[in-house]
Amino acid sequence: MAVTDDAVATEDDALYVLTALLLTPATFPSVLGDDYPEACAALGLAPLADGYGLVLGQDGQGARWTVVVDDVSLVAVAIASWDCGMEYDLSPDERSMVAALPGWPLALAVAAPNVPAPHDPEPGPEDAATPPLSPPDTRTWGPAQRRMGADEIALQWASWRSQLDDDAFATDTDAEKAAEDAEKPAADTEKSAGGAEKPGPDAGEPADDTGTSPSPSGTSHPGVQRALAEAHAYVETPPPLGRVRSAFASGGARTLRADGPGWSMVARTDDIAFVLLDDEPGEVLPVGRGPELPGLLEALDKMAVRPA
Repeated sequence: MAVTDDAVATEDDALYVLTALLLTPATFPSVLGDDYPEACAALGLAPLADGYGLVLGQDGQGARWTVVVDDVSLVAVAIASWDCGMEYDLSPDERSMVAALPGWPLALAVAAPNVPAPHDPEPGPEDAATPPLSPPDTRTWGPAQRRMGADEIALQWASWRSQLDDDAFATDTDAEKAAEDAEKPAADTEKSAGGAEKPGPDAGEPADDTGTSPSPSGTSHPGVQRALAEAHAYVETPPPLGRVRSAFASGGARTLRADGPGWSMVARTDDIAFVLLDDEPGEVLPVGRGPELPGLLEALDKMAVRPA
């Protein structure tokens, strides 16, 4: 199959390129799996150290195809150019083509001009047992939707973070203590004849800059506790490649992404974390800094896979 992005195809087997993705240990479509080997397995590929490029397009009949190439650098340059609003003619050499897979693993809102609407190609005799690639069903919550939700949080971190203030991480114990303090007589909370003393957290209870307890409300959830425990275990026993990834963030921080069976976590090394669970459809559970999260994030960042 020839790969082209010309406006008009001259052969039915030419491919109109619509978009491209990287499939590497540091950057892969998380909809395919919790880690790089799992994502490769979803496409029937061996988890090569250098990874692959995925070119999504349509042939002259409008059929959807995902072309896998081993020229990762070429695909990376194309993606970077498009992200900057620049034109780039992505035309991988046929010698770099590893596989041509029917269907698309992701839903695309664009289509090639002057060809029939996107559709799955008719399977050949050798393809009868292999269904075309297809995006996950967004009507039901599952691992793919959980990972896609984590992708969105990582992409729109500032927007998600702005919905929370530090009071959101006060625990039930903190609320009970505040209520008890409010019921105490003034003599119990202020010293007379010696200057006023404002009530504050117990001497053994750490407090953040806002005076609220850094103990996060999210950690009371058993699913979040399990996710954090498994993330801690990654530090001692490295998980499959790509389970923990680190990307650039503003202010010298890093954006961390960790995944595991039934959970995904997105965090900034200088801030909080968000956890999504298969068992909590559509819920985003925040985890405050607390005394342990900073150390965990630092350790995960040291072992995380980073883009080249």
